[in-house]
Amino acid sequence: MIRPHDIVKTREILFSELPPGQAGQALNVLTGLDDLKAERGAHENAVRVTYSVADYTLEGLESAFTAQGFHLDNSLLSRIIRALIYYCEEVQRANLAAPERQDRNREIYVQAYAHHPHGEKDDRPEEWREYR
Repeated sequence: MIRPHDIVKTREILFSELPPGQAGQALNVLTGLDDLKAERGAHENAVRVTYSVADYTLEGLESAFTAQGFHLDNSLLSRIIRALIYYCEEVQRANLAAPERQDRNREIYVQAYAHHPHGEKDDRPEEWREYR
């Protein structure tokens, strides 16, 4: 079950050092968006954003920036972290669209398992069981 506070994410968008001033320009762009909080990041080239996964994704925000000519930090570590975040948010958005309760399917399997004979069962023919 996904709780409302689980879908609110705080992420940092890291920009390349060149050209300078990209983080400030990005901050100006983000301040006009609804349901998104943007502020200066921990580094000079970073912007911290807080959003709901139901409304935005990091991939969507960064894609919009690259389409407008911004340059993201493309270090190996940044690319790995970015790919992991993209995947996690995609899965979480898919889970938000899924039906909330899927317990009925589980009940079917529980009932079938309860009626299934249990214990040690050897499918080999009787004469093979004694063979050593």
